[in-house]
Amino acid sequence: MNVAILAGCRGWHTDALERALAVRGLESAVLPVDALVGRTGCAPRLAAGGRALDEVHGVLVRTIPRGSLDQIIFRVDALHRLERLGVPVVNPPGTIERTVDKYYTSTLLEDAGIPTPATVVAERLDDAMAAFRSFGDAIVKPLFGSNGRGMVRVEDEEIAYRVFRALELDRAIYYIQKTIPHDGCDVRAFVVGGRVVAAATRRATGWRTNISRGGVAERVELPQEWEALSLRAAAAVGAEYAGVDLLPARSGELYVLEVNGSPGWRGLQSTTRVDIAGAIVDHLAARMASPREA
Repeated sequence: MNVAILAGCRGWHTDALERALAVRGLESAVLPVDALVGRTGCAPRLAAGGRALDEVHGVLVRTIPRGSLDQIIFRVDALHRLERLGVPVVNPPGTIERTVDKYYTSTLLEDAGIPTPATVVAERLDDAMAAFRSFGDAIVKPLFGSNGRGMVRVEDEEIAYRVFRALELDRAIYYIQKTIPHDGCDVRAFVVGGRVVAAATRRATGWRTNISRGGVAERVELPQEWEALSLRAAAAVGAEYAGVDLLPARSGELYVLEVNGSPGWRGLQSTTRVDIAGAIVDHLAARMASPREA
């Protein structure tokens, strides 16, 4: 086996990656992330699904599925060890850590001078309510998550209180982002190896434009400044491949909403002739061709 694809389960994306690897003469296997086994003092040092990971030539991380804090920490620790053993991991575990946590991502974007919506992250309900009152119209998001799951728009103080109270009972962190008025359209730019390989607008009748939530994708050629902003955003989190979500506001400003380090591309693929899975595989192959450090 040349390449291991780590994922929560098999599906359209893992199939696309396997096909792209096969076309390039690379053997692969899809292995479950929740079957990772780490060892010290005996071999193999890392395995998944009964297969040794410290002997593969490269690892593609498709997803890190939801789990307990212990599970997530162990999975990322295992990827860090693979890197130390000289196995190229795409995306690297550091990137996954920086992009799975929306607060971490938001701070890195701001520190890099990249425009991103005003955001307040807090643990206490009173602080969350104060943040809502300052914004007046806000998007409440889970700190961890993707595809628009768990997102709620609140414009009324009583509704905000009910939402925050429910989160308090679940001991969740409040991630509150100021709503940016827009025309029901944002842009997903797909970055691989320091270049935008494809981009599409995502349109919806409501405020949520995710393809998985009913948004419709349409191919778009990015203006040069939009492409440059996408590359800066991916670089800010150290992503080797990423889905960068751009939001053109009615005010004329352009914001980076999120940088997804484990992005899906099924909807985007339907808008372009570029083989997105192939671009990811080519990037990993280039990494694998570099001298391996033991």
